[in-house]
Amino acid sequence: MKSQQAGFTLIELVIVIIILGVLAAIALPRYVNLGQSARVASVNGVAGGLRAAVAVVQSRYIATGQTTSPVTMLDGTTVAVATGANDGGIPLATAAGIGSAIQAASNTAPFAGYTTTYAGGIATFTLRTNCDATYTENGTTLIGVVAVTTTGC
Repeated sequence: MKSQQAGFTLIELVIVIIILGVLAAIALPRYVNLGQSARVASVNGVAGGLRAAVAVVQSRYIATGQTTSPVTMLDGTTVAVATGANDGGIPLATAAGIGSAIQAASNTAPFAGYTTTYAGGIATFTLRTNCDATYTENGTTLIGVVAVTTTGC
């Protein structure tokens, strides 16, 4: 008489476990790296906000024909800007300048987890060490320079 098989053999179960282990070893590193990718995207988002704020403030300064600081935005926010011949309404790297333009005038910035510092013409928005966006006043090129560091994200 021939007996019927009622389940999986040990070899079949071992093969399935090995296949699942290989798939997990391949897929797991991709998901582990998502945290770093999210932090890099967050810092790049802050940098984009800084660039947009500079453009909007400078546009308002030019459009209104202003020659003094501060610039009053449409929502009533005032932004301290440079007023020299080569500065063209560029927000200062201070709490009253770029901080006000992106509404992060104090160290309790609206960006969750970020620390904001203003010193020596540079505003730094730090998520963690070597993971930040910096804004530097640069009146000689008529732009505020935004740089991103993501090596520590």
